[in-house]
Amino acid sequence: MQGNIHSLKLITVLIALSWTAIAQDSNVSMVPRSKKFFAYWGWNRAAYTNSEVRFHGNNYDFTIYKMVAHDRQTPLALDPYLAPGSVTIPQTNCRIGYYLNDHWSISVGLDHMKYVMDQDQIANMTGYIQNSNTPYDGVYSNTPMKMTEDFLKFEHTDGLNYINFELRRHDMLFNLKELRLPNISFNLTEGFGAGVLLPKTNTTLLGFNRYDEFHLAGYGLGAFVGMNITFFDHFFIQSELKGGFINMPDIRTTEFSADRASQHFFFSQVNFLFGANFSIPGGKSGK
Repeated sequence: MQGNIHSLKLITVLIALSWTAIAQDSNVSMVPRSKKFFAYWGWNRAAYTNSEVRFHGNNYDFTIYKMVAHDRQTPLALDPYLAPGSVTIPQTNCRIGYYLNDHWSISVGLDHMKYVMDQDQIANMTGYIQNSNTPYDGVYSNTPMKMTEDFLKFEHTDGLNYINFELRRHDMLFNLKELRLPNISFNLTEGFGAGVLLPKTNTTLLGFNRYDEFHLAGYGLGAFVGMNITFFDHFFIQSELKGGFINMPDIRTTEFSADRASQHFFFSQVNFLFGANFSIPGGKSGK
């Protein structure tokens, strides 16, 4: 948890420093982007702070404190990372945006993360369970509980889908053509965004049938800073450090609509992306 909080603090510091640098030097020549579009695809590693998760239904209402969870990284291989039919299986990021001018863009994207509760962890639980026909009926008051699979399996693994809009700032730091070398520019990007969470939550709870359906569960807020290398004004690779807050007050857990869960936590991401800047055929671009 401390590591995740330190990552979020680092993001805040980097964004503040980058804005200070921009304010001091606004005359740096820009890659010509105005009125163009961009798109990217890539992958992420994610981390989450511990969270308090409440589960409630007709015969139970209990809260698990300091639940520990991690992402689930798909082993690196050509399939599924680059196989056309499998590219959505790993933790991915995709985005399409429009440059309002050489410095600013708006965009919409999907951060496809995976959130997996650590199975068999021991966490304190408060609340009650009754008439469940399981050994877990009873009243709990900050009682240590082992999260065995017959009691609870809780994952957003297809996934923790954060659909978000972002406002981004873009600034060129240096271009190799200033040294009479190829047109390869090094750029800084930073910004913030907000959006909704559409997880596909894989849950088994108290002997109920497994549930795994998409459901609009809540909202998220985020900020990021990234380094971009653009080749010949068109193609780029980019790395980002991103963090934010997720609140999901309405998570579906079983086939019965009365059964719900709620949780909130902070998250961090490290992203590696590749993409392109382009104009729509027949449209007008900037420089």
